Amino acid sequence: MDRDTRTDRDRTDDPRAARPRALPWWAKLLIGLAVAVTALALVARFSLIPGVQDLFGEETRDRTGPTLLQSIQDMSRFQAASGNFQVVVDLEKDAKFLPDAIRGSRTLYIGAGSVDAYVDLGSVGEDQVSVNEERTAATLVLPRAELGRPSLDPDRSYAVSKQRGLLDRLGDFFSDNPGDERAVQKLAARHIGDAAKDSELTDRAEKNTTSMLKGLLGSLGFEQVTVRYGKEE
Repeated sequence: MDRDTRTDRDRTDDPRAARPRALPWWAKLLIGLAVAVTALALVARFSLIPGVQDLFGEETRDRTGPTLLQSIQDMSRFQAASGNFQVVVDLEKDAKFLPDAIRGSRTLYIGAGSVDAYVDLGSVGEDQVSVNEERTAATLVLPRAELGRPSLDPDRSYAVSKQRGLLDRLGDFFSDNPGDERAVQKLAARHIGDAAKDSELTDRAEKNTTSMLKGLLGSLGFEQVTVRYGKEE
């Protein structure tokens, strides 16, 4: 009993027995780096020291190459009117036998764009323009005004919300183009084009073209200018 008691007392009195094991040098280095980075982040976050915030700022570099001119096309169209449109696209895709939380998506997209209306003056032949002998009256028969392709404005078009199922999220994770909005953009452009067809944009284009030609020919001395659209009866 005395030997055991003395042995326990000796172990208790030994300072090396109560001393905790020292951390290895690499652990101390990692802890020091973590503390330093955290301190710098807090200083930059609350702007405690001027100039430190720039260390964590983002820098954008434009590495785009030179723009190449591929072709030049002469235009004979008179752009006589332009309409601005906006549509709210609600596109939903569902799987037949899976709940929306697993497979499916729904995107709410604001599409804003414009459609131009023009008159093709390059297709007007000599037989469609008649002038009297005194050169005081002229008659022109022009083709009907047409609509150009809808053009979306990227600065005014944006996705309001996106809801995706688990499988769709995983697909976006492995996709080269996650969050692709081409489907809703095409749908928005189609709706804008349909709205332009139902509007009075082509009528406005023909009126503006008539006004332009009357002013132009009037400055050349023509007193009477008649402009008609479509094939001559």
